[in-house]
Amino acid sequence: MANQKNTKVVTGVVRLSYANVWEPKAVNGGDEKYSVSLIIPKTDKKTIADIEKAIDIAIEEGKGKFGGKTPNKAALKLPLRDGDIERDDEAYKDSYFVNANSKTAPQIVDGKVQKILDRNEVYSGCYARVSITFYAFNSNGNKGIACGLGNIQKVSDGEPLGGRSNAEDDFTSLEDEDFLM
Repeated sequence: MANQKNTKVVTGVVRLSYANVWEPKAVNGGDEKYSVSLIIPKTDKKTIADIEKAIDIAIEEGKGKFGGKTPNKAALKLPLRDGDIERDDEAYKDSYFVNANSKTAPQIVDGKVQKILDRNEVYSGCYARVSITFYAFNSNGNKGIACGLGNIQKVSDGEPLGGRSNAEDDFTSLEDEDFLM
């Protein structure tokens, strides 16, 4: 169950996409960060409501970044986005998504809150609960609410995203083939 603590949200079960959770990565020449896109089913009304509430709190708490006034929400860049509108990708169908990042590595645990050390265990496509925090930003003329990545609790495996194939699917055993050498 998602729970609410100010601008922090612990999601219900979401699907991880573009999961750069083991090594930080620089995007467009920026700082190296850990990042992940959280695919949230539109049926998860509790997580969506908690995120919307946290965004509203972050707008109110961030008034100093917006000239001391509460800005019109429509004038801000907001982190909760509609996958049906913004992504031409089956994985995002009937879902919202939030892109979260952090300069600090997330702690990654299993269902019993034991650290996961095998990097193959958490990947784009698996399912998890994730702690995220929302905060205001105003830089280079862009104003809005950003989403910070907290920690990740893997819930279950899922079909890997990203189009990567398995070696077993690509090749046959060499002993089955006659090669000219």
